[in-house]
Amino acid sequence: MTADLGAADALALRMTSLLLRPPVGPGTVAEVVEWFGAMQAQDLASGLWSLGARLPGRTMADVQAALERREALRTWPMRGTVHLVPPDDVRWMLELTGVRSLAGVANRRAQLGLSEADADRAVDVLGAALAGGGRLTRGQCLAALRAAGLGTDGQRGYHLLWYASVRGVTCVAPTVGTEQTFALLDEWAPEQRRPERDEALALLAHRYVRGHGPVTDREFAGWSGLTLTDARRGLTAAADQLSTVRVDGEPMYVDSTLVDAAPTPAAGMLALPGFDEYLLGYRDRTLMLDPAHRAAVVPGNNGIFQATVVRAGRVVGVWKRKVGRQAVTLTVRPLTPMTTGERADVERALTRYADFLGLPPRFDWPA
Repeated sequence: MTADLGAADALALRMTSLLLRPPVGPGTVAEVVEWFGAMQAQDLASGLWSLGARLPGRTMADVQAALERREALRTWPMRGTVHLVPPDDVRWMLELTGVRSLAGVANRRAQLGLSEADADRAVDVLGAALAGGGRLTRGQCLAALRAAGLGTDGQRGYHLLWYASVRGVTCVAPTVGTEQTFALLDEWAPEQRRPERDEALALLAHRYVRGHGPVTDREFAGWSGLTLTDARRGLTAAADQLSTVRVDGEPMYVDSTLVDAAPTPAAGMLALPGFDEYLLGYRDRTLMLDPAHRAAVVPGNNGIFQATVVRAGRVVGVWKRKVGRQAVTLTVRPLTPMTTGERADVERALTRYADFLGLPPRFDWPA
């Protein structure tokens, strides 16, 4: 029998999935990333805190060390956007979902004044420059392309670096100082799983539902970039690990072990980064975000998300950081009225972020 859930119960399940509440609780960077399947990390600082927020007591240095140990890596596995992914799943994800971002590549190249031969030449140049287990900074990669006669001005350089990664030749390695670096995928992550296509669809479907449920088939298609037909095929293939529920009458999927665990609503405040799966994992965010607050979270509707304050699953504020040498200044803008006690709870949540950075916090509540 399909269970009927109200919005509060559905939100409690999502918080369990998205925030790794008991009985979930993965304890390493590798386990968190595998739980989700992929975590958006176009903005590296946000990606690091997305991990830190789910690993209490870990610092940014701890998370960076885990990335150096190759517990996860960054590349463009779906929707043309950088994500953190399990290293041994990169190639099948690129082949399943990453290649879909190549559909309009000819038009984009034409806009940039690049040819297909230029793109293929860039792949060869980067492959040769990175061979032997080395790793080059973004600047060094662009210099190698220019030395080979390829233009990197404007968006050309970014496009060529992206193309080499989507083709499965390179990947984004951890930063050196403040500089992004690249490595050869076959050398950085030599052990690769090779599931058949239907198995890959099922694996991705289960991970998405497990890390975001309850969700619809359309939400999975939107997140993964798959066609709705393939999204439904993956959900059907993963059916033995999923349960269906109705949320206000709409059928949705949830991980079977989580729906049986009967999660309870979470209390307290959370400080999440802007580019976090908590909001970015969905097209319909109304369970977590009041539509009246959308403009504050995504000003200009331009895809740039503000960092959020979350209370009992709902977004109730936004915050910004300014990192200095001696402290991090955290500016909070409530979206709903807050009592003195609730403001103190927000500051406690943001102190955890300051501890993650290893800096004392300074709070600013503009009038």
